[in-house]
Amino acid sequence: MRIRVIHTGGTIGMVQTEAGFAPKAGLLEGALDEMQAKGQLSVAYDLIAAEPLIDSAEAQPADWNWIAADIASHHADYDGFVVTHGTDSLSFTAAALALALGGLAKPVILTGSMVPLSVAGNDGLRNLGDAMAAVHTAGPGVWVQFAGHLLPGARVQKLHSTGFEAFAALGDFAPSHQGGDVVVRHPFADHEVAIVTVAPGLRGHLVGAALSGADGVILRCFGSGTVPDREGFRAALMAATARDVPILAISQCPQGGMVIGTYAAGALLVDAKAIDGRDLTLEAAYAKMMMALSRFDDIEARRAYLAQPQCAEMTV
Repeated sequence: MRIRVIHTGGTIGMVQTEAGFAPKAGLLEGALDEMQAKGQLSVAYDLIAAEPLIDSAEAQPADWNWIAADIASHHADYDGFVVTHGTDSLSFTAAALALALGGLAKPVILTGSMVPLSVAGNDGLRNLGDAMAAVHTAGPGVWVQFAGHLLPGARVQKLHSTGFEAFAALGDFAPSHQGGDVVVRHPFADHEVAIVTVAPGLRGHLVGAALSGADGVILRCFGSGTVPDREGFRAALMAATARDVPILAISQCPQGGMVIGTYAAGALLVDAKAIDGRDLTLEAAYAKMMMALSRFDDIEARRAYLAQPQCAEMTV
């Protein structure tokens, strides 16, 4: 068995500097070499690293593209892939890779750490070793290995900002995998996606300003799908719909998801032709909207794509 390790940066490969923790080249490579020398790692691997290494707060859809492109182009050469990534946007990248890569026949395992490898008592060594081992046992698709848990990549969220048990996946635990006989990569293009979180007293003119230049909208609703039906807010959503801007509605609640039409207070969503995001996470919803905008030009095709599960990112 041979694994391709793709090191993007993040906390796992950082050292202390005068300005705080920052990525350092060679740190992850040294840890893998040491693990192998101690007999803690029996699998063969090749490693490539981003240049420069990045803090995941700086990650962009362009990074999703080069990671997915590397996996697709080397899919036949390796038994699996391990992607080391900063934790802040790891969930976004995991969802994006699951949507970008169709026909995977190998596991893609994302991991990272809350404490750098350069610090005593870190969680990076465990997560790295577990991720390398998970290639033996995980099925085809995109996964996140963290704190002893193997989680479906399109369902995972970061729920703790400091604790080692930082990630969880709520709801359906089906593998984050698209069908297909051959590997197909769908690239992300540059699009403007607005994320609007409904809150009491949210002013319609602010929503209108946010949506005026948007190509797509993620609308984080109350509960199972209620929003304020005030004149300014309604006007903002209806104007976006008139411009053929897809509106993907998701719940602010981490469990339960959306059921548009349950309450009369959600009638505006129907009028605005909002797509029911059911139990999509924010991370998966954002990546899915970006992919819908990138793959399709027609508004109905975009809505159809957003409404249907693509890689077990939402419950039917």
